[in-house]
Amino acid sequence: METLFAVLHVVSAVFIVGPMAILPMTAMRAVRAGNAGQVAVLAKSTNLISLLSLLVVFFGFGVMGLADKKYDLSIATPWILWSIVLYVIALGLTLFLVVPTMRRAAEALQAVDTPQGGETSSYPAIAAGSGVASLLLVAVVVLMVWKP
Repeated sequence: METLFAVLHVVSAVFIVGPMAILPMTAMRAVRAGNAGQVAVLAKSTNLISLLSLLVVFFGFGVMGLADKKYDLSIATPWILWSIVLYVIALGLTLFLVVPTMRRAAEALQAVDTPQGGETSSYPAIAAGSGVASLLLVAVVVLMVWKP
């Protein structure tokens, strides 16, 4: 059962957390292009994927709970605790800064209704928020592999 949870944890991390980091970067391109519809869809997708990333945490706790007692894993294990803290910060940045900014950018682009070079004032906030969130997620991966 531990192997099943480990596989589900890694697969969900790749196919859910990966897009959580990449979709806002695609949205930045759509903002530059002035494509309001695409920005709106990417905001919804990023929100959904970010919420689904909680499955990765669920499967991770499953792995931790089923791990052999000789590893002495708990939520207080430093690399696990830091991974959780960094993930929560990344999730918060994505859900409370990046996604709302993407939504505002889509609304502004629809209001301006210009085919090229529309609303770009949201671009720096999307770039900064998603960039920091992505770096935090990379740090989580490093902690998961290195296990200091």
